[in-house]
Amino acid sequence: MAKGNQRRAGGRPQAQSLLERYRPIEGVVDEMVDASGSPRPAWRFFIDALDDLGAERLGQRFARADQYLRDAGVYYRVYEQAGANEREWPLAHVPLLIDEKEWAEISAGLVQRADLFEAILSDIYGPNRLVEKGILPAGLIAASPEYLRPIAGVRPANGHFLHMVAFELGRGPDGSWWVLGDRTQAPSGAGFALENRVATTRALSDIYGEMHVHRLAGFFRRFRDTLNAMANESGGRVAILTPGPLNETYYEHAYIARYLGIMLLEGEDLTVSGGRLMVRTVSGLMPIGVLWRRLDAAFADPLELRPESQIGTPGLVEAIRRGSVSAVNALGSGLMETRALLSFLPRIARELQGEDLKLPSIATWWCGQEAERAHVLANIDRMVVGPALSTRLAFEDDGATRLGLSLSSGERADLVARIEADGAGFVGQEAVTLSTTPVFVDGRLEPRPASLRVYLARTPEGWTVMPGGFARVGFSLDPTAIAMQRGGQAADVWVVSDTPVERETLLPQEHEGFTRTMPGSLPSRAAENLTWLGRYIERSEDTVRVLRAYHVRLAETSDPDMPLLTDIRDYLEPFGIEVETAIPPGLIGTLDSAVYSAGQIRDRFSPDGWLALKDLSKTIHKFAQTVAPGDDATRAMTVMLRKLAGFSGLLHENMYRFTGWRFLEIGRRLERGIQIARTLGRLTRNGAPEGALDMMLEIGDSVMTHRRQYPVQAGRRTVIDLLALDPLNPRSILFQLERLKAEIGMLPSIGGEGHMSPAAKEILQLNTAIAVMEPSDMSAKVLDDLAGQIGDLYNSLARAYFA
Repeated sequence: MAKGNQRRAGGRPQAQSLLERYRPIEGVVDEMVDASGSPRPAWRFFIDALDDLGAERLGQRFARADQYLRDAGVYYRVYEQAGANEREWPLAHVPLLIDEKEWAEISAGLVQRADLFEAILSDIYGPNRLVEKGILPAGLIAASPEYLRPIAGVRPANGHFLHMVAFELGRGPDGSWWVLGDRTQAPSGAGFALENRVATTRALSDIYGEMHVHRLAGFFRRFRDTLNAMANESGGRVAILTPGPLNETYYEHAYIARYLGIMLLEGEDLTVSGGRLMVRTVSGLMPIGVLWRRLDAAFADPLELRPESQIGTPGLVEAIRRGSVSAVNALGSGLMETRALLSFLPRIARELQGEDLKLPSIATWWCGQEAERAHVLANIDRMVVGPALSTRLAFEDDGATRLGLSLSSGERADLVARIEADGAGFVGQEAVTLSTTPVFVDGRLEPRPASLRVYLARTPEGWTVMPGGFARVGFSLDPTAIAMQRGGQAADVWVVSDTPVERETLLPQEHEGFTRTMPGSLPSRAAENLTWLGRYIERSEDTVRVLRAYHVRLAETSDPDMPLLTDIRDYLEPFGIEVETAIPPGLIGTLDSAVYSAGQIRDRFSPDGWLALKDLSKTIHKFAQTVAPGDDATRAMTVMLRKLAGFSGLLHENMYRFTGWRFLEIGRRLERGIQIARTLGRLTRNGAPEGALDMMLEIGDSVMTHRRQYPVQAGRRTVIDLLALDPLNPRSILFQLERLKAEIGMLPSIGGEGHMSPAAKEILQLNTAIAVMEPSDMSAKVLDDLAGQIGDLYNSLARAYFA
């Protein structure tokens, strides 16, 4: 074993060790201990190290891992009868350990399988010799919804159907690994494997550091470099295509995009022009050379595939046909996930590769053949029976797959009749007894069923296997409970070596070149969401400032119907802000809209920024349940202002000054200009209630500045001068216009270099007009009109950059 694995020379602690308290399930293979109860080689040092820590410290460390996942915002989406809900990522804190030598055998078998699948897809969508020879039933292929006829005869531009695949493995009763299912459509989970590794090593950093565990970064670096090289050959860029934030694994899509520096796009971001796939950016259309899709192929193109799809891109199939874009994986590759195909793989392997499968599939019989159907019916009590064309694993099917032994006599008779009537619609599979791996429960280790998901990526040198992956671990002894949608957990996988391993990273080597992405390559949808994020945050801050000023005065007076308070209520009501409630639903809705806009661009949002924004949302929803009007609300609004200022400062100080930041800043300045102009017009109008000017200075955060600047009591002209016309006051209207002029002037040119965009012309005219005004020129009507004119700037920007 590794040097560190020989560290512990002394005896065990006085208390009973974790291993001594561990009770494997009789007759079931356990990953940690062998049949004699002794720890397997990869686990020996690890268990001793856990014992050294003790149950209490282990619990504290695992809590630290959970806190990291919460802080990072790691989640997955669960679909229930009540709707879709976000759940915290369920980390099983104890990793699954596999010896390097055993991993090499697993890897060899999976590489063989990936090559076999590539050959099968090339044949099915090409010459179809497997069907011609009778090795594959034509009816089975034709009936599968994953067989895409528009792709038949289309050769992928890069020559390969598969680029990233995953396989679900389980260890059988004899200790060998079996393939439970294949993931060739759009394999998910690789990003979660990274987060599992980060969280687990946060908890067990010292143990991880002493063991020779293979790193994951090299796998992702090689795949990223492969994608970039493919894109360069086609003169385009790499993008990840996601179904959007409502997808159950959207967090992972955004995480991988951010981790690898790849654009994350939705179907509406793309268009096909001149046979090329293009992304709509604020600089115009830009070509996409490689599309790493994370949505099912049938939804990718409503023109030629599923017409009801709202998440695809019309014309994508035609672009693929012309060879202008490479899909990763190729459309139609999900066919290999069809459960019934497992029954034909052994013969196909011998036909195409001249050898048996190194890693066998779970035994499967397709009932569309007479002998196989008879075998299933004769042994139905020992089988799992399910839909032949299903692409899900048996334990993932919600009621569609049944264990024969669990059926009542009536259910059994009904199933037999259905198989006899439509055998081609069913497969029988050997009932699986999964091996168990330890989980930490109430201070001790307990066995739970587990499956292993392993990822392979194609590189110029061939397939590379991720040295790890992740294990799905049950929350109970029920093997169906390992599915994430049913409450399963996810564990990191450590591939352990006897000798030191290479410490790979994503960073390029000194001799490697690099390219800098042009600032203008920002998708239009992302720019729009960034602008609205800026607007919603600024709108929330302005509303909080007005509400705080209102509740300060409410707490000081015994007359809630005093003219100034009545005037503020009347002013806010048209905007959906009802001050009778300490925390108005309209304010909550504005902050929720900010969270929604940020959620649309998670790949462009730092974890710290997202955590700060979620904290804002959590705080205001909590206040809505506990805060009363008056002094209590005043304090709550002060807390909200601090959090809003912290979030804005985090973005302003840490966000790279690329085009996206400019749209965010433009959104903030637009909204601040609108709100100040609107409120200033209201509180400085003729006949405004007593105290309105002082309230305006307070809302504009300019009380102290006014005292320094003007040696007189606040008057209408001084307040307007400071909050409308002072170019040095960051709260003034003129300051916002100056910033808008600068940022809009830096946006990508529309109509060619040297041409001023309509928005740039409008802000220049507006800025000049306001800069030469005097306070006496700014009536309430002028200020109201000015708020409208600033709002119109957004419309000009939208027409130029967001359409």
